[in-house]
Amino acid sequence: MNGTSTALIVVGLFLVGGIISFAKQQMPKSLIVLLSIGAAMCLIAGVLRLEVWN
Repeated sequence: MNGTSTALIVVGLFLVGGIISFAKQQMPKSLIVLLSIGAAMCLIAGVLRLEVWN
């Protein structure tokens, strides 16, 4: 696991926490969807950059 993959996974998990928080505050759905897309992209990129796939 290198630093870039770790950073992407941490940012993705941070955004997931934001999604949960925004959902509890009943923020607009478009904002929650935007955060969901960003979190999914960060998590997927972080997992794909792991060195276990070689």
